[in-house]
Amino acid sequence: MPSRPDVDRKDEVSAALLADLRSTITSHRVLTGGPEYVRSVTLFNGAVDIRPAAVVRCATAADVQAAVRAAGEHGVPVSVRGGGHDFWGRALRSGGLVIDLADMRGVRVDADRRVAAVEGGALSSDVVAAAERVGLTAVTGTAGAVGMVGITLGGGYGPLTGRFGLAADNLLGAEVVLADGSRVDTDAEHEPDLFWALRGGGGNFGVVTSARIRLHPVPTVVTGTIFYPISQASRVLADLGEILQGGPDELTVDVGLLPGADGAPTVYVAPTWSGNLDEGAAENGPVHALTRLGTPLLVDIGRTARSAGLAATDAMFPIGRMGAIRSRNISGISASIADVLVRGAHAFTSPFSAILLHQFHGAAARVSLDSTAFGRREPHQMAELISLWEKGDDIAGDGGARHLRWVEQLHAALEPFSLPGGYVNFLGPETPDQVARSYGPNTERLLAVKSAVDPESVFVGTPLPGEAPGTDSTTF
Repeated sequence: MPSRPDVDRKDEVSAALLADLRSTITSHRVLTGGPEYVRSVTLFNGAVDIRPAAVVRCATAADVQAAVRAAGEHGVPVSVRGGGHDFWGRALRSGGLVIDLADMRGVRVDADRRVAAVEGGALSSDVVAAAERVGLTAVTGTAGAVGMVGITLGGGYGPLTGRFGLAADNLLGAEVVLADGSRVDTDAEHEPDLFWALRGGGGNFGVVTSARIRLHPVPTVVTGTIFYPISQASRVLADLGEILQGGPDELTVDVGLLPGADGAPTVYVAPTWSGNLDEGAAENGPVHALTRLGTPLLVDIGRTARSAGLAATDAMFPIGRMGAIRSRNISGISASIADVLVRGAHAFTSPFSAILLHQFHGAAARVSLDSTAFGRREPHQMAELISLWEKGDDIAGDGGARHLRWVEQLHAALEPFSLPGGYVNFLGPETPDQVARSYGPNTERLLAVKSAVDPESVFVGTPLPGEAPGTDSTTF
């Protein structure tokens, strides 16, 4: 049987690419199959099924440079894997080359300067653990298993946002491998446009092989969870909305709705106090005031190492479930919004799904809009709508259609009450209208930086306005 020219060409490219890679990178780090390959292409979201041609488990920035150059020479698409938590699987590209940074998780802490040098594959938990050993912490999201660089590049809402800003606001500099394989150091004085774009513009400009991150002397916080019955949701959410509007920088509160152990939804309040610990732990203080919004089902509040809080979130959301995510930004928790959220909670299709609101206030809201690429600086709530289900939990092999329908319907119901745009780490090809407005007045400058440093769009991270969505990421 005659061979197919397209298949022959693909095989030739793959063979040549692999030979090129193995001539400059230790051969056992270039993977096309086997357990290590499977580990590299297995992501947080079990619904992602993308098979790249090869994976390079990089150990150094030089390995990253070699991989980028080889992919460019052979016309093979590139993707970058950090923590692997992106719901759309943008760490992988079908038939592409994955630059896997999982072996680059080093963290060096300069306690005197309160700065951490973080390799590109380090998880948030790696950074917090290293900082805690010298009485410091980093601004992260709520989960420890998320890549530190990835969350930082997209913005990084989290429990310390009110006091210290976004994770992106605490990025001091980075080492970046660009699309031509060159390596640059960037900060406020060196390659300032690139540095500006990295703080909120996502992984669209190069491979961040290391980052310098500001640390803070808050290794312990007062935090925990408070659960209220859904029957008290209207009162709790109304009172909470008023409290959040005038709350201090030291108090950042996540609020949401989760399925309870008995199947009934519950109201979830997760405060984090990063100020004086005695004040935060006091019965008459601002944290315990949140336990008196109604009659709670459960109160678990106390002094906690930040590493423990991250681990608790990881336990709530283990790797491997099928999932989809949508996001909206809302200015506050009005009665109309509360009604939409409660109706969404009553319609949960899985015991693993969640509706979470992340507070954006304080220090993060005082950063000028044009000082970073991040596109929204006024106080708001970022709604994270998460649909998660176990593999096999579908009807007649429908691929989880009812779970997807739930998150889409809730996302649509919030639209009339939402601000333009959204949080780019939680936006995908299904929401081009939000992508188009996600950077506001920063859009033109951001796209100019992209055009300057990566004119061929070698790197496709979080979505950028005006760009066609990547064809390799999963659509939900």
